[in-house]
Amino acid sequence: MAEIWFYHLTRASLEETLPTLVERTRARGWKAVIRVGSPERLAALDDLLWTYDDESFLAHGTASEPDPETQPVLLTLEDGLPNGAEVLFLADSAPLPATWPGERVIMLFDGADNEAVDHARAAWKDAKALGHQAQYWQQDETGRWARKA
Repeated sequence: MAEIWFYHLTRASLEETLPTLVERTRARGWKAVIRVGSPERLAALDDLLWTYDDESFLAHGTASEPDPETQPVLLTLEDGLPNGAEVLFLADSAPLPATWPGERVIMLFDGADNEAVDHARAAWKDAKALGHQAQYWQQDETGRWARKA
C-alpha cells in the first residue's frame, strides 16, 4: 500500500509549495509524476519548474512531449506513470488512484477553496477505506509544515 500525504495549503500557494516538495523527492533519487486538472495549469507549472528559482530549476517534461518515460519529473493530465515514478503529486482535485505501485501519493489542496477541501476530505476517507497509510499536513503560523494526523 502506498503512503498518501495530504497537504492542506493555508499560507502558501501550490506554486510556492510544489517545487520544494519535488526537490525533496528528487533528492531521494525518486521520479515524480505531477497530475493536474487543466492544460492551463499544466502549462503554468511547466514554466514554473524552469523558473521558480534564479539559481535552480527542476528538469522535467510533459506527457505530450517525446519520450515521457525518460523524464525525472513528468507533468500530465492523465492517470498513470509512464516514467516509472515513485511519487505521484495531485493538484486541482485530480482524482486519487485506487492503486498506486509507487512509494507515495501527495495530494495538495487549497484551504481557501471549499470544493478542494471537500474533495480532499472524500479522498481521505477513500484512502483509509482502501487501507492506505494516510497523513495530513498543514502549515503552522510560521509557515512550517506540521503533521496533524
